[in-house]
Amino acid sequence: MSSVAMMPKYEAYNESGVEWIGNIPEHWNITKAKYLFNEVDERSVTGHEELLSVSHITGVTPRSEKNVSMFMAEDYSGSKTCQADDIVFNTMWAWMGALGVSERSGIVSPSYGVFRQKFTNTFNAKYLEYLLKTPKYIEHYNKVSTGLHSSRLRFYGHMFFDMKMGYPHIDEQNGIIKFLDNKTNKIDEAAAIKEKQISLLKERKQIIIQQAVTRGLNPDVPMRDSGVDWIGEIPDHWCSEPIKYSLKGIIDCEHKTAPFVDKKEFFVVRTSNVKQGKLVIEDAKYTNEYGYKEWTSRGVPFPGDILLTREAPAGEACLVPDDRKLCLGQRMVWLKVDRTRLLPEFALSLIYSSVVRTYIDFLSAGSTVLHFNMADIKNIPVILPPINEQAILVTHIKKHSDKIDKAIELEQQQISKLKEYKSILINSAVTGKIKVV
Repeated sequence: MSSVAMMPKYEAYNESGVEWIGNIPEHWNITKAKYLFNEVDERSVTGHEELLSVSHITGVTPRSEKNVSMFMAEDYSGSKTCQADDIVFNTMWAWMGALGVSERSGIVSPSYGVFRQKFTNTFNAKYLEYLLKTPKYIEHYNKVSTGLHSSRLRFYGHMFFDMKMGYPHIDEQNGIIKFLDNKTNKIDEAAAIKEKQISLLKERKQIIIQQAVTRGLNPDVPMRDSGVDWIGEIPDHWCSEPIKYSLKGIIDCEHKTAPFVDKKEFFVVRTSNVKQGKLVIEDAKYTNEYGYKEWTSRGVPFPGDILLTREAPAGEACLVPDDRKLCLGQRMVWLKVDRTRLLPEFALSLIYSSVVRTYIDFLSAGSTVLHFNMADIKNIPVILPPINEQAILVTHIKKHSDKIDKAIELEQQQISKLKEYKSILINSAVTGKIKVV
């Protein structure tokens, strides 16, 4: 990939007269949106058209393609309609880029802004979407939106109409999009290859874990039936039993979550903070000392013990860290592990092996949302090698997992760089910073 900074520039630039737009190629237009678009307020009679949603990530897309939990209205008559190539602004979230050019006709929220080109062949629809979602334009929406704070900011039609836009003739737009389609397709293909490599690495890691926790490291060890259909045979000197016999206790959360505060002292662990065996700190919520004391009145989670999600989704787990004070949020459970029988690190590997995942699949059969009750948790099946052998297996799993995790992290970094390059390339091409046609 060639550096964007090294790509050709236009021969001459003019000042746009708009500080946040800056200089544009001398032959490009600079025009207020009100001379280019009409605001459209056409309403659905039946509400039976395809329902569209608008987000900062995917732009304008069918609601049916979204995994959303928001309620569905009984009647969508009176919704705004839009046509293919119309701009749709999510009035409440435009400040963060929730807008797009629709690829299809449909209906959207009555509170959204819908805008249609005054003249045909002024804009290539794909070019227009790219342009309106460049960082400089989104910064402008943020700046002019009104409201007391970010969650209340609103971007209205007159704000869009007052905005100036810098753009070339439609023929040049078409050439820019042809160039970008070619380049971005190659970038996407490269990223897809790396995503496949990550999937293969994760599969390899899972095979290593599965082999270790169900058969051990000695291929010649005598085997016996575990007594559990989906587990099959296990080493003869291992045992298979419910996890309750290897726990000193199970503590669930109160049926409410501790009050949240801004001060980052007492971490409230919610289900969203537990993913793939790790405690995720992003989007962390914190409580005050009062909340911490009340929500740990039955005990303070001990470093190395296991935190387990009961729902949304059920069956995610991680170890309690030793570097922060925490309490449980709703739908969280603390497993107090008896370390004379079960090492927490070995238990965590079991939870993410087919030994426990199959058990979870059985419990969830026929239900849309799995919820672990306490009996379900107590009966989670585990396989127990002798404690000294567990320690050897934990070391083996960690050694190989660390190598694979590093390889995965490298692939993820390269994917991030590809996405960053793609974004810079698009932004530079549609704003005239580079000449591609």
